[in-house]
Amino acid sequence: MANLPDAHFRALIRPYTGEVTTVEIPDHGYSSDFAAIINSEKGPFFVKAVFNKPGGRRDSIIREKLINPYVTPLSPSLLWSVDGDDAGWIILAFEVIEERGLKFEPGSPDLPLAVDLLNRAATLELPDVAQDWQEDRWDAYASSEAALPLLRGDALLHTDINPSNLTVGEAGSWIIDWAWPTRGPAFIDPACFVVQLISAGHSPESAESWAAGCTAWANADPKAIDAFAMADLRMQRAIANRRPEEAWLKALEEAAQVWVDHRGIPQAAL
Repeated sequence: MANLPDAHFRALIRPYTGEVTTVEIPDHGYSSDFAAIINSEKGPFFVKAVFNKPGGRRDSIIREKLINPYVTPLSPSLLWSVDGDDAGWIILAFEVIEERGLKFEPGSPDLPLAVDLLNRAATLELPDVAQDWQEDRWDAYASSEAALPLLRGDALLHTDINPSNLTVGEAGSWIIDWAWPTRGPAFIDPACFVVQLISAGHSPESAESWAAGCTAWANADPKAIDAFAMADLRMQRAIANRRPEEAWLKALEEAAQVWVDHRGIPQAAL
């Protein structure tokens, strides 16, 4: 079947799909080596897969598999998976949902729904499987060791809040692509929302006013938000510098800078 990666992949999925009829590659990318809607004699499936070799992508997709039972129905259900030691691929197959990404631009009617989704996510309990998944990606960019306790917490985080991952369709609304769930302070997901809103054209005042509708934001220590904003700016800058050809990464860096300036964080802290 055209558009499937290789014969081994076809053999791995055949017990679950039967004969594959069509493979629909999505327009937007996922943090995986293969992603598609596979239509087959046993039904349609949204399939994500990575090469079964040590590294970040393998760790990420295993986390996504483990967390799925705890984030449904906010996220599509995992229907089957292939991840044996003798498999060249790790494959996750989710239910197919008709959906579109939310629009984050000023005046978008989707913004209240985005806030509602973040509030629904904030009600999810941290399961035992995620107890050791401490969020530490911002640690290297923190202003000091003293800031690190402000970036700790016991909430289940999505950490990739963007217009493609907050979606809506006739059957409901979802937060999809739980590719790197972690344990951390609950305000981080709304804070990521703020940066995305500024990048979409909001003023920092407008972005924070939408975040204020999120319970996790309302209950956060402003000093912790400042510590995150500084660390996030440094991280966005480092990522944009590594991939200068990606204009959207530069836009996120600029949005993070606007937010830091708005919060009046001293330049010496940067």
